[in-house]
Amino acid sequence: MSNSTSKHTPQPVSSKTTYALGGVAVVVVALIVFAVFQWNRGGGDEVRNDGYGSSHDPSVSVALDSDGAIVLGKPDAPKTIEVYEDPLCPACGQLEKTYGQEIAQKVDEGKLAVRYRLVNFLDPRSGSKDYSTRAIAANECVAQAGDGPVYAKFHSLLFTTEQPSEGGSDHDNKELGAIAKDAGAPADAVQCITTGDRLDSARNHAEAANKALSTALGDRAATPSVFLDGKKVDVNDNDWVQKAAA
Repeated sequence: MSNSTSKHTPQPVSSKTTYALGGVAVVVVALIVFAVFQWNRGGGDEVRNDGYGSSHDPSVSVALDSDGAIVLGKPDAPKTIEVYEDPLCPACGQLEKTYGQEIAQKVDEGKLAVRYRLVNFLDPRSGSKDYSTRAIAANECVAQAGDGPVYAKFHSLLFTTEQPSEGGSDHDNKELGAIAKDAGAPADAVQCITTGDRLDSARNHAEAANKALSTALGDRAATPSVFLDGKKVDVNDNDWVQKAAA
C-alpha cells in the first residue's frame, strides 16, 4: 500500500494493494484487498470541521462489546456507522484526518454513534510485526475504562499524529501507554496497555472482525470500510458524514 501523503494536500494514489490472508478456519487462503482512499480532485484535500477536535461532550460514552467492537456515542443516537480500520493503514489515517472532526461533532450532537471494528491485516508490515494487534489491545484498554472523550482523543491520536508509517518503525507498548496517558486515560488503562493484558483478546477480536469484513465485502476485505444499516458507505463522497447523520 502506498504511504499516506501530506495532511494538507493528499494526492490520488494506487487504488488497490493486495495481501494474502491465511489460516482462516477451514477456508482456503483469501485475497485481502486494501482499498486506498480515493480523493476527488475538487475537494479531497479539505479537512472537514477543522478545529473542532475529537469528541469532547462528557455525555458521550464508550463501551467494549463482547465481539471486540468499540462503540462511541450517546446512548440515544438514532444512527450508528460501523467503521472497519487497521491501526497501521495509511488510508484509514487519512480518513480520520479528513473526516474525524466532522464525525466527532455529529457524535457530540447525538446524531451519530460509531462502532469501530479494528482489524490487523497489516501486522506483517509493521516494524515489530505485531503493531496492529498491540494497537487494537491498547484501544480496548482505553475503551473499557468507559470515558468517551478520552477514548475519542486516543483513537484520533493513533490514526493521525501518532500513526506509524507502514513498513517502518512503530510504537512499543510503553509508548502506546504514554499516548493513552496524554489522552487522559487513567492509570489502570495505561498499565493494561504497557503489560499487554488484552493482547490475546485483541488478536481474537481482530480475527472476528477480519472475517466479518471479508464476508461483508465478498471475500475482498478493504480498509477503511464504513457501513450504515448494513450498506457500504461511499467515503469518496465528501458529504458522506452529513448524509449519514441526516
